[in-house]
Amino acid sequence: MAKVDVADQVLEFYSESIPQHVGIIMDGNGRWAQQKGMPRVYGHKKGVDAVREAVKFSRKVGIKSLTLFAFSSENWKRPEDEVSGLMELFMLVLTREVKTLHKNNVKLKIVGDLDGFSKSIQDKVVSAHELTKDNTGLTLNVAANYGGRWDIVQASKILAEKVKSNELNLDDITEELFDSFTSFSDQAPLDLMIRTGGEMRISNFLLWQAAYAELYFTPLYWPDFKDSAFAQAIESFAGTERRFGLTGEQVKD
Repeated sequence: MAKVDVADQVLEFYSESIPQHVGIIMDGNGRWAQQKGMPRVYGHKKGVDAVREAVKFSRKVGIKSLTLFAFSSENWKRPEDEVSGLMELFMLVLTREVKTLHKNNVKLKIVGDLDGFSKSIQDKVVSAHELTKDNTGLTLNVAANYGGRWDIVQASKILAEKVKSNELNLDDITEELFDSFTSFSDQAPLDLMIRTGGEMRISNFLLWQAAYAELYFTPLYWPDFKDSAFAQAIESFAGTERRFGLTGEQVKD
C-alpha cells in the first residue's frame, strides 16, 4: 500500500486556508533528550531533523514564510555547556544546510542581534544571506539571539533618530510606519504561531507580529513534531474564523 503523503492531504482539504506566515517556538528538545537519558544538546541535534521536515512540509503546502525561534536573547543564561553546544550546532547547520536550502529555492534569513555571536558565525550568516537572497520559494527565518521586545526597541530607535533629524514629525508615526522598521516587514503578516513542548506562552517571540495571529499549543516535544502534527495545526487554523475586530456576520458578508 502506498504511503499517504500528509502534505498532499492538507492541500486536498485545506488549500484555501493555508497560513502564509507560520512562526514556531521549537520547545522541548532538552526535555526530550533527558527522558531518553541523553544530554540536552543531543535533543537540539535531533531537533535539526525536525527543522528539515518542517521546511520540506512548508514548501510542499505553499507556506510563504516559516519563522523558527532557534535561540532567544534570554537563552544565554542557560548552562555554559548547553550554550556552547548550541553555538557549535548553529555553526554546523550554517555550514551544511545552506546549499540544500539554496538548491530548493529557499531564502534564508537569520533575524536577531548578530553582534552577540562570534565572528565566524557572523561570517557564515552573511554568506548564507548572500547565497540565498534571490530565491523566490519559501522564506525561512531563523530567529537567533532574538526577542520580540528587542525587535520593537530597534524599530523605536530608528524612528526616534528620524524624528531627531527632522526626517519625520512625531505625528507621522503610524502602526504601518512602525511595522515597516520591524524585522519581518518585507513578509506576510504572521498568521499562525505554534509552540511545542506543552507550555502555553509566547516567550518574547514575535510580540509585534503576533497581534492577530492564531495561537496553537501542542504537548509534543519539538523532535517529535512530524508532518502529521503540522497538519493538525493547519487544520485547527483552517477551522478558525479570523475576524480582525469585525463581527462574524460582517466577515461572512
